[in-house]
Amino acid sequence: MTNIKNIKPLSDYLLIEPLERETKLPSGIVIPDTAKEKPQEGKIIAAGPGKRDEKGDIVPLGVKEGSIVMYKKWGGTEIKIEGKELLLVREEDILAVIES
Repeated sequence: MTNIKNIKPLSDYLLIEPLERETKLPSGIVIPDTAKEKPQEGKIIAAGPGKRDEKGDIVPLGVKEGSIVMYKKWGGTEIKIEGKELLLVREEDILAVIES
């Protein structure tokens, strides 16, 4: 069985755990699972070393493990490991880093 800690993305790929959105509106109305939008925010739990340039040198990623990021709505590849829904996305699909 694959363990999340054993996954090491290659190149400029990032392993992201999507963050769940609030399922209850301020008015108290609960949003059912079927009406929820796909999350666009997540925490980077693993990152590749970076992409190679024309000379073959590795260009480090601009984001790091532990960062909370916004990513493209339909970007990445969904995978399921240890019962968790995760995403493998390229760095180019990251739109912003959310600072706390």
